[in-house]
Amino acid sequence: MVHPHLERSRLQSLQPALIFRSRVLSALRTWFDGAGFIEVETPVRLPIPATELHIDAEPAGSGFLRTSPELHMKRLLAAGYDKLFQIGPCFRKGEWGRLHHPEYTMLEWYRANADYLDILQDTERLLTHVCQSVCPSRLPPPPWPRLTVEELYGTHAGWNPVTDYEAERFEHDLVALIEPVLPRDTPVFVMDYPAAAAALSRRKPGRACVAERFELYINGVEITNAFSELTDPVEQRRRFEQCARDRAAMGAPTYPLDEAFLAALELGMPPAGGIALGIDRLVMVLLGATSLDEVIAFREKM
Repeated sequence: MVHPHLERSRLQSLQPALIFRSRVLSALRTWFDGAGFIEVETPVRLPIPATELHIDAEPAGSGFLRTSPELHMKRLLAAGYDKLFQIGPCFRKGEWGRLHHPEYTMLEWYRANADYLDILQDTERLLTHVCQSVCPSRLPPPPWPRLTVEELYGTHAGWNPVTDYEAERFEHDLVALIEPVLPRDTPVFVMDYPAAAAALSRRKPGRACVAERFELYINGVEITNAFSELTDPVEQRRRFEQCARDRAAMGAPTYPLDEAFLAALELGMPPAGGIALGIDRLVMVLLGATSLDEVIAFREKM
């Protein structure tokens, strides 16, 4: 247990960062309101979590805490909603570190009849608006550089993970060889991931080995993960099942398939683009902080 006087001192020292964080959240909502999005809320405790290869869900009673609101937001898209966003807590079991907390704040937004390039433009406009509102000198004006996975790995790692994907090697080289060489003076989009590394993404027309996915890095820190969303229920079921087999082979927990989400896809979901943005990381990089602990009030370990 932290001594009360030490905790009080820490919370007092965090006040400027928490005020800045509040201003960032206000600026985000202002942009979405002006762009015609509606803010939605979806369940935080779920009967079934999304199946993703390297993400473990935190049990909560008879269910799980969500790792993302993604599948529920896509069910809204399938029901006819057009432009949605949500800001709220998400959870990942066992994640602690400078850039990871088991509980964190996520912004997600989705657009019907759009793709990942539309979401990329949203991202540039949104973050430009935020910076103009709270820290005008922090980011250069867009457009920001776009680098493909193939060119980055070819130049800095000496192989092509799009055509010869190896999951463990891909993740190792990302941390060891790719992220350290990304530009620090401008945000940069890393584009077009191996299809095997994007279980919820549409494949690129004419190149089935490439997923329409990007991640945005600011000062070497990954801030977003975006897709042209997969809408084919048969292909989505196949990918979930393969992911479950891969998790079992790794010794990781496996989860049932989210049949409500798959049923929504079967009824029909329009082409869509979507993105997840880490609020804690965004505030951290805009402030020039080096750890999430500098922008989050409480760090509860359980």
